[in-house]
Amino acid sequence: MGEAPAFVVENVIGEFPSGVDLKPKGNQTAIDVGSKTYVIGGGADHELKSTIGVQIYDKASGKWINPTVLGTKLKAPEGFSAMLLNDDRILVVKRNSPVGDCFWFLEVNTPFVRQQAKSFGTEVVAWSKGVIGDAEKPIVISGPSGVGKGTLISKLMDEFPSTFGFSVSHTTRAPREKEQNGVHYHFTERSKMEKDIKDGKFLEFANVHGNLYGTSVEAVEVVADSGKRCILDIDVQGARSVRASSLEAIFIFITPPSFEKLEKRLRARGTETEEQVQKRLRNAKEELKQGQSPGLFDHILVNDDLETCYKDLKAILGLSEGVKTVHKTGPKLADLPTDCSVTIIDKKILINSNSAEHGKTSNKTFLLDLSLLKGGAPGRTRGLNLRAIDSSTDTKQLS
Repeated sequence: MGEAPAFVVENVIGEFPSGVDLKPKGNQTAIDVGSKTYVIGGGADHELKSTIGVQIYDKASGKWINPTVLGTKLKAPEGFSAMLLNDDRILVVKRNSPVGDCFWFLEVNTPFVRQQAKSFGTEVVAWSKGVIGDAEKPIVISGPSGVGKGTLISKLMDEFPSTFGFSVSHTTRAPREKEQNGVHYHFTERSKMEKDIKDGKFLEFANVHGNLYGTSVEAVEVVADSGKRCILDIDVQGARSVRASSLEAIFIFITPPSFEKLEKRLRARGTETEEQVQKRLRNAKEELKQGQSPGLFDHILVNDDLETCYKDLKAILGLSEGVKTVHKTGPKLADLPTDCSVTIIDKKILINSNSAEHGKTSNKTFLLDLSLLKGGAPGRTRGLNLRAIDSSTDTKQLS
């Protein structure tokens, strides 16, 4: 195998295309992507509240563009290095930052960015936080009212309390008595939720009795960040929206053995009027029809016998009696010092750092493997593999 090209990317302070008049503020880096130059950095409004700004210089037109910036606003670090990956995203390595917060991706030409650019009719870029390691795929469980999906989910939660978690939905309605923000719902203003929906931050949403309800990408990612596997209990239309999003999930549809048995279960509740029962039955017919749509659900379970259905559900999720999923965390490494250089070899990144410990200079090298990246904006970019290596390792062996 031939030697892969390697290059060191350092901070570029004020290096911009010839003839362009721009006075840089603070650390700025210029990255060429085709006919465009992405200038990352600056944008400081206040020393403690500054964020990393993004501007685009179009070499063809000779004009500057202020793009629509989606995703989490990235606070400006003491320093950073940046490099282009696969012509669609830029890796930003923050310096003097905890490992859990030092890898970020600026997406410039990913499918999500292209989709949002069409929606906005403007240039779009999007930030995504890089996460060491991977997370179990969320589980989307759908099925008509009365099919027993709530009971199945409760059994999962009872048997595996440390494995599964629910995302907290957003709503524009006012909180009811004893409801807590962030616990029962994320209560928000309609204008803000509408903007977040437009910005692609919601996996699914619906207008119910004049109020918006929905599941945000961030709410699902927070569950994964806590080391749990997120369960989404949503209707078929919501499942369709999630399927169309960037979220990788397992889609399971719970169906009754027959429509007659479903009607019997609904009536056995004895908690609804005849009009309400008829409405649920009409909705159930449509959901059962939609649930059979090709490519929507990965698995269809018939809930004829609850225990049998639950056993089949656990088999799909790779669970067995008494086996609990253990969340794997990334390595606990020291913060990256300000004095470091970054080298890219194929899809592996070498981070060489120099730091002073007890009056002595210490040289450390970390290997960041990006070959298994998953996800991306508007959520997290997961699958980063980081480990310390012997600084004397021959980099040619990594190509």
